[in-house]
Amino acid sequence: MKGFAVKGLAMKRLSRALADEAGFTLLEVLLATLLMTVILAALATVTAQWLPNWNRGIARVQRAERLATGLDRIVADLSVAEQMTVNGDAKVPLFDGAELSVTFLRTALGPSVRPGLEFVRLVEKADAQGLALVRERAPFQPMPTDGQIRFVDQVVLIRAPFRVSFTYAGPDGQWQPTWRGQAQLPDRIRITVRNSATGQVLSVSGAVTPHITAPAECARAKNPATCVTARTRPQQADKEEQQL
Repeated sequence: MKGFAVKGLAMKRLSRALADEAGFTLLEVLLATLLMTVILAALATVTAQWLPNWNRGIARVQRAERLATGLDRIVADLSVAEQMTVNGDAKVPLFDGAELSVTFLRTALGPSVRPGLEFVRLVEKADAQGLALVRERAPFQPMPTDGQIRFVDQVVLIRAPFRVSFTYAGPDGQWQPTWRGQAQLPDRIRITVRNSATGQVLSVSGAVTPHITAPAECARAKNPATCVTARTRPQQADKEEQQL
């Protein structure tokens, strides 16, 4: 009996010692909590400083990608502008170029459109988010020379702070802000991209050359340059007579 009592007392002491070693003191808990608070505060400070810069960087990359995509669409459209009139009696092709807009004909584009031609207009418009360069289209059909085109399918290509302007050059290489009523398409179309906030011209600006710049009948002529000049002279004479 005495031996059992001694063993029981030893077991109780061992259990008490193990219990003392397995637990945490209040001081240890407070120190662990303080350390965790310092770590979380440091992480919150670093995140607060890093996250806005990350968001601004992502926004700049997205704007640059949208700008590049919009410019690719503009270049692709202008490079395939067609030397076509709106009806059989019209003497000049449909191409109305201004500083902030350009209207022309091109081969229809898209999986759901019918084969043929379509009117395309690139024009700057204002909406709730500011100025934007918009692409509009309409199916081609013969119409009066002074008829109004009903454009549909508006797609925003480029938004502020970027602004796009156009200038045009003929065979003489002289750049001018408009191109209307000409017997042929411009030889080159310059696309200028500016940051509206700073006025800086961006390096992505450039020029595009339409694939077709002469009337179809000039392709059969022995000297296409003479053909174009001959077609242009009567028109210029008519303009001079009207001015007089």
